[in-house]
Amino acid sequence: MASVTQHHKKLERNVTLLGVFAFIAVAIGGIVEIAPLFWIDNTIEKVKGMRPYTPLEQAGRDIYVREGCYTCHSQMIRPFRDEVERYGHYSLAAESMYDHPFQWGSKRTGPDLARVGGRYSDEWHVQHLKDPRSVVPESIMPPYAFLAEKELKVGDPAARLEALRKVGVPYTKADIEQAEADLRAQADPDADAGDLAKRYPKAQIRDFDGNPGRVTEMDALVAYLQMLGTLVDVNSAAAQEELASEKGR
Repeated sequence: MASVTQHHKKLERNVTLLGVFAFIAVAIGGIVEIAPLFWIDNTIEKVKGMRPYTPLEQAGRDIYVREGCYTCHSQMIRPFRDEVERYGHYSLAAESMYDHPFQWGSKRTGPDLARVGGRYSDEWHVQHLKDPRSVVPESIMPPYAFLAEKELKVGDPAARLEALRKVGVPYTKADIEQAEADLRAQADPDADAGDLAKRYPKAQIRDFDGNPGRVTEMDALVAYLQMLGTLVDVNSAAAQEELASEKGR
């Protein structure tokens, strides 16, 4: 026992030796945590209904990130009773599997938006973005009225989808080839949407900003917000995740 204590004191008093052993301990812990990931295809359990964003939804998401909306609104409902009762079913990892970057986080100045899709009308969203206090008097959100005046310009929608495919988002060749047409067709109720609804199940095809004459940044952002939380049947998906978790133990 005395020998062990003596060696321990020697280790504590020698900064170089302590650093070496600390590094070895951290390295072993890191290898144990990271190494198994090289032998599995995916750490996220896939759930039915999840699909990549349409080009219009992706453009809306890019605007959402560009305008810093994520600094006040998270998209992660934690499995706590107060959050579930207020925002809806807790978030599943698979719901953000195609996000680059994902919008998870616990920082909230405004409400969580993980399940905001379908809760309000397009008109409500447009008015809220133009003048937040006209619909939520206590809101401290800045106005984004300019989005309704700004025509949506996406340099090369196909290139954007191609880049996302390279990092694992399963866009098909048809999705990429028709990206430009899909972008315009989803926000134009009079356009021929082709097989967009087939390639993107539950895609909402309509004029979102109240101005069918053109496609604006408001169209894109509202399309993105109206999609959030609508793709997956969370109750059955959560049951699948729990079952898979039990099998893995």
